[in-house]
Amino acid sequence: MLHPNQFKVNDAWIAFRLNGAAIVTERDGNFDCIALMDAASCYILGMEMYSALAKGPSGQESRRMLQKGHGREGKLPQKLLVAEGQVADALRQEAACLKIEVFTVPDEELLVFIGEARDGFKERFGRTQ
Repeated sequence: MLHPNQFKVNDAWIAFRLNGAAIVTERDGNFDCIALMDAASCYILGMEMYSALAKGPSGQESRRMLQKGHGREGKLPQKLLVAEGQVADALRQEAACLKIEVFTVPDEELLVFIGEARDGFKERFGRTQ
């Protein structure tokens, strides 16, 4: 089982979907929200909203999120842990272009990191499952 104390700050980041059900808007359609978190500190480095009709964030949205994370500490991680079945290929490809090794991890193994963020998102925006 993974735990934050296994990592150093900026050693690994985690990409995961904050919401379980689409965020419904009248004007702009439905959205999903992906977050990027530092594995050691559990600090959210960035978030991107993307159309719920898409399989994940676009290449541009993925680049923007990775750039936000890079800007926090001025360096990129060696690893990106991606919640299984939640992040599309564009983020994986963008990370690979930046020489970040990508690992797919079962969602339940990441709950110790991402559970509190999801709970907070659910409180703020309503149902997430």
